[in-house]
Amino acid sequence: MQNDKKILVGKIVAPQGIRGEFRVQTFTEKPLDFKKLAVFSDNVVAKDFHFVRPVPNSNVIIARIDGVNDRNTAETLRGTQLFISRSDLPELHNGEYYQSDLIGFSVVQDGKTIGIVDCFQNFGAGDIIELDNGDMVSFHDAQVDLDKGIITIK
Repeated sequence: MQNDKKILVGKIVAPQGIRGEFRVQTFTEKPLDFKKLAVFSDNVVAKDFHFVRPVPNSNVIIARIDGVNDRNTAETLRGTQLFISRSDLPELHNGEYYQSDLIGFSVVQDGKTIGIVDCFQNFGAGDIIELDNGDMVSFHDAQVDLDKGIITIK
């Protein structure tokens, strides 16, 4: 596991209002986690990113960046992916893992390798493993062997 790896934690999805604020879809456990994250991307510098407020009952927050003062400028940030450094994440207890650490693991079903973890998706009904061959399988009740780099699914 690399500690210098960047971890995707959100994406700017739309401007919000006329003063340069924008909506961020968060991929963190709780949207309020963004208050304490050192966020960066190709377009955003950590010290310039500011959490403004959460959107109630949603995984969206409102944020702003120093120097972005109008809706048109905020619109240019649409689609910008927001990252944190892997080394900024809390240390894990034995047997715990972050999903990003599972990228590249083999996925086994009924004793047969069906693919390699490419990424994880969540469309609202639970975590989905996207495999390198394009297939998607449920992560629900999966067994993870960190030492062998294998995820066994039902």
